[in-house]
Amino acid sequence: MALAEEASTPFVGLSNVSISEEIPVEGNITVPAGPSTRDDAFSTLDEPVKETILRDLRAVGNKFFHVLYPKRSSALLRDWDLWGPLLLCVTLALLLQGGAADSDDQGGPQFAEVFVIIWFGSIVITLNSKLLGGTISFFQSLCVLGYCIMPLTMALVVCRIVLLSGSGMVSFAVRLAVVTASFGWSTFASTAFLADSQLSNRKALAIYPVFLFYFVIGWMILTFSPRN
Repeated sequence: MALAEEASTPFVGLSNVSISEEIPVEGNITVPAGPSTRDDAFSTLDEPVKETILRDLRAVGNKFFHVLYPKRSSALLRDWDLWGPLLLCVTLALLLQGGAADSDDQGGPQFAEVFVIIWFGSIVITLNSKLLGGTISFFQSLCVLGYCIMPLTMALVVCRIVLLSGSGMVSFAVRLAVVTASFGWSTFASTAFLADSQLSNRKALAIYPVFLFYFVIGWMILTFSPRN
């Protein structure tokens, strides 16, 4: 019987406890706001689509500016992207269409061929850099190599304009000078960004494939002639 009474009154031991009216027994639960973190400051979940697009375009334009004025900087490595390289690759492939070699079946570069040469070459150079002990990531290297195609793309635009006036020796000399300068510009810009990622005794082995990569692209631009 005693056990039954205790079970029916589980709080019998608290019957003599009184709660003072001065002690609040209800209220709102509040969580103190901590200091804002870096992730919260750069969160883009609530950002409008227009702001996101403009921010990405500014980032791409900033990387183009760094290629125009190359110096030892981590700008292309810190916030890498592949939008700029894709845009340059598409522009280069489109401008190389309609050549005389295409109509004569002489192996002129088609759209897909230009894509394969650029991206496959970039991947091979990146793998070579990693095998030599490079400290940058795979996509960082692709970003640098892709953005540094910009001088050669500008050279192709100039060559297309020069070819409008004819394809004589003067035209070839002007195109040779433009392509040579752009080739040196692209090579210098890429090595300026990638130099610190290689060991000092292996820099030549890492730069040599870069030299060949831009040389092949420059050769395609120099040998391009419009279809008659």
